[in-house]
Amino acid sequence: MSTVATFTAVPIPMNKLVSNSTLQVTPEGLLLREDERIGPSVHLGGGPEREVAVAAIEVRDARPGDGGALVALWRELTTAGLPSRLPAPPSAAAAEVAVSKHLADPAGRLLVVELDGAVHGMAYLRRTAISPLHDDSTITVEYLHVSDSSRRHGLGKALIAEAVTWAEHESCAHLAVVAPAIAREANRFLARLGLGQAGVLRFATTHTVRRRLAAEHAPNLLALLSSRRSAVARRAALGVAPRSVAQRGAAPLSPAGPVSPAPPVSSPAEPESAGT
Repeated sequence: MSTVATFTAVPIPMNKLVSNSTLQVTPEGLLLREDERIGPSVHLGGGPEREVAVAAIEVRDARPGDGGALVALWRELTTAGLPSRLPAPPSAAAAEVAVSKHLADPAGRLLVVELDGAVHGMAYLRRTAISPLHDDSTITVEYLHVSDSSRRHGLGKALIAEAVTWAEHESCAHLAVVAPAIAREANRFLARLGLGQAGVLRFATTHTVRRRLAAEHAPNLLALLSSRRSAVARRAALGVAPRSVAQRGAAPLSPAGPVSPAPPVSSPAEPESAGT
């Protein structure tokens, strides 16, 4: 009979909350909890009695030393075969700096999920206002990802369960999860948990958006240039020469020809004084 792996508690800041119970999952996907007083093996029924060993799942905040595993998960996230505009994977050193920053952030948590002692999933939780017009807060789950080799073991469900626990602890009545619109399996999983689609998150670099904004104005510019060329063509058809910039500030032309300039106006000479 196999035994269930145990884990040593890790000190965390007071503003973080991690579930105390350990999740266990069977190879058939049966999710168990340690506080349900189920032994290290379970009979699944159906056919001869047999005992199946369960694997231990632990969800915790990322800590120093998880940088390499997080970079590997990010690399999977950005090369999962789906159209992605996410940034390229950072270096392990940069990931370690980010982990330390999130540990000190009271409004955000970077979670990892372990399966038999190895990190196989991640999620980023943020506590934000549900809208700019409401006082209610919500917990948003972003970058939810489980490694391909550990799918269908309950890791994603364990991450969502921890997000719900933190939302309840923070008195947040709502939970939001960001998932790619074309990730059918992930969206079906979230729909089964009661999460409906509320919108589509789009992502791009500021340079790309600025370039596209400039391109949106191009048709108006082309229409303006076309109208100017049409005006020049009409003038040429009427035999009117286009005026230069210097001519635009000169006197207008008359049908008989150019208007001659007016003679200069002279003032009469002042009378000589009687005393000179």
